[in-house]
Amino acid sequence: MIIETLQQLFKRDLDRLKKEINLYQDENKIWIIEKNIANSAGNLCLHLLGNLNAFIGATFAQTNYIRHRDLEFSLKNISRKELINQIENLQAIVEKGLGAISDAQLEQDFPIVIWEQPTSMAYTLIHLSTHLNYHLGQINYHRRLLDA
Repeated sequence: MIIETLQQLFKRDLDRLKKEINLYQDENKIWIIEKNIANSAGNLCLHLLGNLNAFIGATFAQTNYIRHRDLEFSLKNISRKELINQIENLQAIVEKGLGAISDAQLEQDFPIVIWEQPTSMAYTLIHLSTHLNYHLGQINYHRRLLDA
């Protein structure tokens, strides 16, 4: 049951991510950094793509994805169309990856130690969902502030 809930939440929030990127009236503003805003919406989007491709895609959907985290924050001016394509591809990967996990596995340790010590599968997957939601909120705020 938790897996199905996570699948629904990731689908909902990745749909929202696509919507936020599409709502920019000026595509160039996706990449703007201004004043005390450290990351553009584009770089936050790339960060979410890298994070979920690494921790769900490579780990559970066997995509062989290799993460280059520094590029998530240094690449610029990728087209809106390409960002949307990558989000749509990720949606299928997340669905497949989560579908490969049983409810019984949720009590086991996540296969990768991300932080200083092992964490349960349930904890890590819920963290990944809230991490997506956190940055989604930042992207929404970025758009409303800088796409006027």
